[in-house]
Amino acid sequence: MRNISSGGYMFALTGGEEDFDVSLSLKQSATGIIRLNLKLQSDEPRIPGTMELTWKLPVIDVFASWHPGFYRNKRLRVDWESGYRSKATSSAPVCVLYGFQGNNKMTFAFSDALNPVELKAGIHEETSDFLCSVKLFQDQSSPIRSYEATLHIDTRDIPYEESLADVQRWWSTLPGYEPSPVPDTARLPMYATWYSFHQQLSPEAVERQCELAKAMGCEAVIVDDGWQTADNARGYAYCGDWDVFEGKIPDMRAHVDRVHEIGMKFLLWYSVPFVGKHSNVWPTFENKLLGKLEDLGAGVLDPRFPDVREYIIGTYENALRDWGLDGFKLDFVDSFNLTFASDIEGRDYESVPEAVDRLLSDVMSRLRTIKPDIMIEFRQSYIGPLMRKYGNMFRAMDCPNDALENRSRTLDVRLLAGDTAVHADPLMWNPEEPTENAALQLVNTLFAVPQVSVLLDRLPESHLRMLRFWLSFWREKREVLLDGRLTAKHPELVYPLVTASNDDEAITAVYADIVAKPGSRVPKTWFIVNGTLNDRIVIELEESMGKRNVVIRDCQGQVTASYKSVFAMGLHPIAIPPAGIALFES
Repeated sequence: MRNISSGGYMFALTGGEEDFDVSLSLKQSATGIIRLNLKLQSDEPRIPGTMELTWKLPVIDVFASWHPGFYRNKRLRVDWESGYRSKATSSAPVCVLYGFQGNNKMTFAFSDALNPVELKAGIHEETSDFLCSVKLFQDQSSPIRSYEATLHIDTRDIPYEESLADVQRWWSTLPGYEPSPVPDTARLPMYATWYSFHQQLSPEAVERQCELAKAMGCEAVIVDDGWQTADNARGYAYCGDWDVFEGKIPDMRAHVDRVHEIGMKFLLWYSVPFVGKHSNVWPTFENKLLGKLEDLGAGVLDPRFPDVREYIIGTYENALRDWGLDGFKLDFVDSFNLTFASDIEGRDYESVPEAVDRLLSDVMSRLRTIKPDIMIEFRQSYIGPLMRKYGNMFRAMDCPNDALENRSRTLDVRLLAGDTAVHADPLMWNPEEPTENAALQLVNTLFAVPQVSVLLDRLPESHLRMLRFWLSFWREKREVLLDGRLTAKHPELVYPLVTASNDDEAITAVYADIVAKPGSRVPKTWFIVNGTLNDRIVIELEESMGKRNVVIRDCQGQVTASYKSVFAMGLHPIAIPPAGIALFES
């Protein structure tokens, strides 16, 4: 065991360090950020045993916890529960313990986002302390001569959002973690085919939806699973060749060209690691797998083989050139897990994480050589700091028709994404829904890029007016919504009050029957969005905001009230229709 202390914390390193020369060093800033650096050295390559770095935090004014893999559940864990696992293509090594007012009590993050890491912050019942830890080298790893990583601990009394923003900025400065540039189209509404078509694709039907979506304000289409197979059972036994099934799309290049003529970009779906048992390339790769998914009829390709990586990358390069694509939705990259050992020779990597890093880094760099503004989308939970290097669009995990979950997941991703574009899970709803209910699908994902996945020609006219209004508002205000200061109150209550703001403008969405507080300074222009089905929102002012022009619209954009009023300090009920919006302007 090795111990080191700083800032009132005692850090202990235990485990398989006996085969390495180990050093721990600490730096503490004047503001209260601790950086603990771990170094391992060996004269010859060795496989490290499991190591664990531990410390304690008293449970004082800690109300809930935040981790990118928690989704709605932000409860405090106990020490006998498992921790939060992450790797390059799954989640991220960061955890926040915060108080009732959303004040950071301790944020800790680890610099090694490539390899499997387990973080834990569990309550020890006997002492009412958090037992915090970072556990390394639990999974099979390759022999190494050296290893270096840093533990970041932030105990500043600041909003938890700020501590997370500092973590993502820190990660982005680390060598090999530089985020990819984000094309402007990635920050604009898109149409997605999955919920509207699933695998039942035809070029005529997709192009018809693109025409309607373009008129609504969408700038790209994501054509999802189904284009490559006659099988519509949602399995993956026929994937791997990545040839267009001509029974659905007779001429992919012509289809893409027609979408371009409509004025939309074209992104195409691929499942990166899967090769199906019924594909033509199965005999080539059946012995170069990390594992088999019998229920899906597929194997997981082993990227440690250079010919496997070259096949995957070459597939995307050929599609980009041959079909004139603008981007890719690259799916299931979190499935690169080693489940059985292979004795086949020819690997140039022993480490699966390092091979995945090489694969996905080369995908982005080689595709950008062909098309500098290439768009690459990844889906939650593969949204960690290294994924920002491999792609430039993050999307919420599947939550069809679930506005509450979509809000929770998009905001979870936003808090760590920096300037990487964050997209909602494609929005869908029943055409028979009341218009206000349908509008909540958009209102709940206001702080992410909208994706729409309904058959637009089957919606009632009131739904179309609603969609036009909200997409138009979102496009007009996207710089504030995406780039403004983000305040997302009470993650444990699924973010009932969210504000994005700059110096002159703020947009506040209220998602529960609570009082909305703008803070000590009300900006010149303040939008309040009613994210409920109530017919009023209550605001509380800490000081007078003087006389304001007020314009209130319903969820279809129709003005329901327009007046001037003086707003003194105190409580003010404002009549805003369900899923509607109020503008306060000086």
